[in-house]
Amino acid sequence: MTETVKEPQHDLNSSRPGGSRTRLLGWFTLLFLVFLVIGLYNILERRSERGVLAQQTEKMSVPHVAVIHATPVEAESQLILPGNVQSYVESPIYARTNGYLKKWYKDIGTHVKQGDLLAEIDSPEVDAQLAQARADLSTSQANLKLAGVTAQRYEGLLKSDAVSKQEVDNYTGDYSAKQAMVQSAEANVKRLEDLESFKRVYAPFSGVITQRNCDTGTLINAGNGGNSKEMFDLAQTDPLRVYVSVPQSYVPSIRVGLKACLQLTEFPDRRFCGQVVRTANAIDPSNRTLLTEVDVPNPSGTLLQGEYAEVHFDAQLNGKRLSLPINALLFRPEGTMAAVVTPDNRIALKKLTVGRDFGTSIEVLDGVAPQDAVVINPPDSLENGEQVTVNGPNGAGGAQTPDPK
Repeated sequence: MTETVKEPQHDLNSSRPGGSRTRLLGWFTLLFLVFLVIGLYNILERRSERGVLAQQTEKMSVPHVAVIHATPVEAESQLILPGNVQSYVESPIYARTNGYLKKWYKDIGTHVKQGDLLAEIDSPEVDAQLAQARADLSTSQANLKLAGVTAQRYEGLLKSDAVSKQEVDNYTGDYSAKQAMVQSAEANVKRLEDLESFKRVYAPFSGVITQRNCDTGTLINAGNGGNSKEMFDLAQTDPLRVYVSVPQSYVPSIRVGLKACLQLTEFPDRRFCGQVVRTANAIDPSNRTLLTEVDVPNPSGTLLQGEYAEVHFDAQLNGKRLSLPINALLFRPEGTMAAVVTPDNRIALKKLTVGRDFGTSIEVLDGVAPQDAVVINPPDSLENGEQVTVNGPNGAGGAQTPDPK
């Protein structure tokens, strides 16, 4: 029996070199497509993120603001303005002679009368000069007496022609010169006696000592030049002067004789009344105000110079006025301004005409209307036409109105 041997069949495709290359190329193509898809996905995702970021950045670059409306002020209200209390007369007291302070008699807070002795100055140089001047005067008087006797004798001798006319004229002229020397010596003595009297310093008017700048043994220099300093400061405090800067818009309400009362925080239940005595009759161009003086009696000394007071003028103000809180104002070189939000949510800077200062708010005479949406706490960087976002569900229409003062 004969067996038939079968030879194994070989895959012709696998035995070909080109088949392996085809499969490898397919794998590379597949990997390339996968990476391409991943890369395109990342690019698209980044582009989307950049768009969202740009939108958020643009949205965040628009300032968010809160707005309020101006508060109406009562149609009729009293004129109240700040005032500075000053003494009626105030004078520094200087020495008129040089020396050392021997003794002082009045200290700060002491009420003095006109002519009261304030201090004594020891001036030995002036004493010595006065003694010398008096001695010179005595010498001049003695010389004058001798010259007078001699001139009289020569005039008698001239009648008998015992002397010449020239000799008589010489002695007569010498007598006249001695008279002038006596007058000069008397003037010098008077000058030094006046300096001697300046050793005692007296109060020039009644008032209160507000400063004492010397002590026993202090070197005193005459006058107010060089290194000299005043010995005392004296102030007359009855009555007191109160200076008020009245805004231009209220000037027509101010007149001489108008009653005005002071109110101070330390005396909330008391008022100190006086009247307007004078005005500057000119508007200060730097702040557009009229300087006004109110004199207030102060017999008990309750009021002190240098105090701040609210001055209530007996004048009624009519007309429509608004008020804005202090934190709604912008202070620019052009003046006091307010940032108003327009209906299209843009900023409009409006210049204000300011009236009275209420402390936490100010009176606005012109510049804004009651319906204007005014930005509260505006940033200094706000500019005209700048786009803003108004906080609140209703935007600028939902602005709040602060409580009236």
